[in-house]
Amino acid sequence: MAETKTNTTQKDSIARPFLKWAGGKRQLLDVLVSHIPPFHRYYEPFLGGGALFFALQPKNATLNDLNRELINTYKTVKTNVEELIEELAKYQNSNDFYYKVRNLDRNTNFKSLTPIQHAARFIYLNHTCYNGLYRVNSKGQFNTPFGRYRNPTIFDKNNLRLASGILQKGNIQLLSEDFANVLKKVREGDFVYLDPPYDTVKGDSFTSYQKNGFTKEDQIRLKKTLDVLSEKHVRFLLSNAATNFILELYKDYHIEIVKAKRAINSKAEGRGAVDEVLVMNDG
Repeated sequence: MAETKTNTTQKDSIARPFLKWAGGKRQLLDVLVSHIPPFHRYYEPFLGGGALFFALQPKNATLNDLNRELINTYKTVKTNVEELIEELAKYQNSNDFYYKVRNLDRNTNFKSLTPIQHAARFIYLNHTCYNGLYRVNSKGQFNTPFGRYRNPTIFDKNNLRLASGILQKGNIQLLSEDFANVLKKVREGDFVYLDPPYDTVKGDSFTSYQKNGFTKEDQIRLKKTLDVLSEKHVRFLLSNAATNFILELYKDYHIEIVKAKRAINSKAEGRGAVDEVLVMNDG
């Protein structure tokens, strides 16, 4: 079966991520792409904004995220982009409208919204909330405040259409499962990029993407899953924070330190250029 080597210089590399995402990888694309080998199928179990996926545009990919609202949004962009654009045209950039939309998940009829309405709400909140930060409380309710941007681009219909085309091209699978279940399907010749919720030093961060969070036990479980992939000769690339915990956890793998600009941290010294790690099983 033929392998594929993709890069950011392809003529059809036009579609961009349609979501802002804390910890997004647009600024590190060149260094990430430089570490990607030829592959048959691309796996990304922590999809988020999908910056690397849109840069590579693989025709065979399994994209996953535990955030069901996020995956519903990708599915809607893929299959119902024109209806989504029509729904988004109804949204307004105002304080009152924002909180009316944000508070929908406090209502009992929230689940009765159509997938298109859920996706439009997700994109709207993402582009009008503070810093594009996806954060939920202990009940799983979105609680990021209004961003107070003067004239934000709530949606880019042309880019949504381009993204829809990329998601329809080839064999792109969208899932919302635990990462371990997704990675059981990986075979030699596939490639896995992992951008999990980052490890933090206590008190450093105020982001919570799921109501139960991503704990150090989950980080350890992820590392053990990658050990199994290595035994199957599957190549992977992992991004994470350069904490002592992560450096120790992955000490038996090849690690590179990279600088990334981050704007979201509860401490001023944690903003700006910070150290992150790239972990790989074949340098």
